[in-house]
Amino acid sequence: MRVEGTLVSEERVWQGAVVIDDATGLITAVEEMRGESDIDTTGCLIFPGFGDIHIHAREDASGKQMYKEDFTTASAAAVHGGVVQVADMPNNVIAPVNDELWEQKRELTRKSDVHVTLYAGIGPTTQPLTRHVPYKAFMGPSVGDLFFTNAEELEQAIARYRGKNVSFHCEDPIIMDEHRNEPTHEERRPAKAEVSATALALRLIEQYELQGKLCHYSTRDGLPMILAAKQRGVRVTAEVTPHHLFFDISHITPENHIWLQMNPPLRAPEDRLAMIEALRRGDIDYVATDHAPHTHEEKLVGHSGVPHLDTLGAFATWLMAEHNYDAQTICRVFASNPGRFVREFLPKELGEGFGQLAPGYTGSLTVLDLKTPYAVTRESVKTKCAWSPFEGFTFPGSVRATVLRGKVFANG
Repeated sequence: MRVEGTLVSEERVWQGAVVIDDATGLITAVEEMRGESDIDTTGCLIFPGFGDIHIHAREDASGKQMYKEDFTTASAAAVHGGVVQVADMPNNVIAPVNDELWEQKRELTRKSDVHVTLYAGIGPTTQPLTRHVPYKAFMGPSVGDLFFTNAEELEQAIARYRGKNVSFHCEDPIIMDEHRNEPTHEERRPAKAEVSATALALRLIEQYELQGKLCHYSTRDGLPMILAAKQRGVRVTAEVTPHHLFFDISHITPENHIWLQMNPPLRAPEDRLAMIEALRRGDIDYVATDHAPHTHEEKLVGHSGVPHLDTLGAFATWLMAEHNYDAQTICRVFASNPGRFVREFLPKELGEGFGQLAPGYTGSLTVLDLKTPYAVTRESVKTKCAWSPFEGFTFPGSVRATVLRGKVFANG
């Protein structure tokens, strides 16, 4: 197939054509336009396909949480949001903590249209897998038993994973326990818990030569530590979520607080603005959703987390319109950097992987329509949990089409 129009990379924006081989699904050429596009891209920007390297699709062999989401519905939500590849977290009922359980879960991902990379879990007694995979360490309480209660226990486990790719949920369980009786969710999980856990994670990443990633970063006070670590050569990157870029504690009301509860919680307006600028500068590397599809009933009784896969592409247009992000920056944090993160874990049939418009890379694209707004409603989303924190909000742009290895999924 052939897609022509305004192409975007990290370095430039230009008029051109992407040619995708129908048999392999790989890009064979990026060349000049000749008026023969297979899809209408008028008024659009054509990006390498967006990646979301932090989601919770909920499906495992137990089937116990598939009422929230599964790999089929997560895939539909991803395509709707312009996402072509995702990485799924391991805090399942049956957690993928060894080769057998990881492979068992991988078989379930075959129903997904978008490519799924699977993290393996790190817990107090786990060991590295024999295959090459990314890992996730929950420093504080989470679903199941994949978490740690103190720094010593965490370090004993991390020492077994020297040199591995490890992502950290940075919240200090001791500080959170000290604040357990505070009146609000946000006060029970204060920013200093994230800052304290950041210092520990950075030390472990450096000491044990990890390729580290800090998940869903939210507080401005930790940013100088991350930047200093990067400058001295520590292999660390960081994510930020749409909700920590869009919402802050000033948006919380008695009516919406249950819907805007997540871990880490929303922070002060100054933190939100600091995240926006850190992402722009490159101090934060990825927009990753932490897509957490809890049901309406679960949110009403206090479950933390929000779904985002359906709205990721539209959210990118908000960053461009509201905060003057240029297209190249959008490409870097939504497509190219997520592509780099998963590249070493991909099967050979995906060629050079995701995130670049170049021969040999996967022919998966995100086509953003900058002129057609998207009004978010419960009826419009594809996630099984059937709600969005952006309900009632109209994004300035939308996803015109998502291309998966040469197959077009059109919206609207």
